Amino acid sequence: MNKKTKSIPVNSMADERSPGIVMERVSFDHSIINEEEKQSHRHDLHSFFLLEKGTVSIEIDFQKYEIKESSVIYIHPDQVHYTTSTENITVSTWALNSEYLNPEYLKLLDEIRPVKPLLLDQETFSLISEAVSLSLKYYARKNEKLYHSLLKDSCNTLVALVISQYLEHNQPLEKLSRFEIVTKVFKQILEQKYITVKRPSEYAQVLNISTPYLNECIKNTTGYSVSYHIQQRIVLEAKRLLYHSDQSVKEIATALGYDDYPYFSRLFTKVTGMTPLAFRNKNRD
Repeated sequence: MNKKTKSIPVNSMADERSPGIVMERVSFDHSIINEEEKQSHRHDLHSFFLLEKGTVSIEIDFQKYEIKESSVIYIHPDQVHYTTSTENITVSTWALNSEYLNPEYLKLLDEIRPVKPLLLDQETFSLISEAVSLSLKYYARKNEKLYHSLLKDSCNTLVALVISQYLEHNQPLEKLSRFEIVTKVFKQILEQKYITVKRPSEYAQVLNISTPYLNECIKNTTGYSVSYHIQQRIVLEAKRLLYHSDQSVKEIATALGYDDYPYFSRLFTKVTGMTPLAFRNKNRD
């Protein structure tokens, strides 16, 4: 079981050569996991991983994945994750802060998340792997006069290649129905505002549509109401904090925008079928 801390650790990936960008390619012939990676944590950068060889088992926000060779995965700074096992791996990593990311790419990353590991076809995998190799060469040439510009541009090219693959596997926006478009935008707004905005009517107001119509759109595409999605997002963050930190239930309620601690506790119990403390105790040794 992971060690608990007062709050979920945010592991710094900073590099003194270029504080906003980190790159590396590592290989292990046997299972070696950095102690930090074994513990639940967030990263302070937008992280991309290209698994070039072997397999990796990872848990991201309570979802377990086995990542196979020739796969790529994007992890947003908000996502809590930890590595459970590795086997004979070669993995390339590049990570950027929001400031270094092309604004258009940053917007697209917010739109497509959360994403699952994506298995690439051989041609695409080879293209991205070669691009990573070139970027790593730039990364090593820290004395170049245009070092930061070259590194920023090359890493953004890698980000664009990954985003394009995720978009290719998603349904194009122009092919979405009106209901699906509303649902997509609602989920983006929910991700940004779930701590401060709790009522369906407030989301409808942001979208400039009526509350009944918003509910109709969401129910049509997901099978669930707007309230359900709001509650699920709040409870996911509550679970993260209960499981990965030692904050009290009252502290967690406050962090999630609830001054009325008993109300938050009732909401959590209604959604999960157990109290916050029962959830915490169940998931601890």
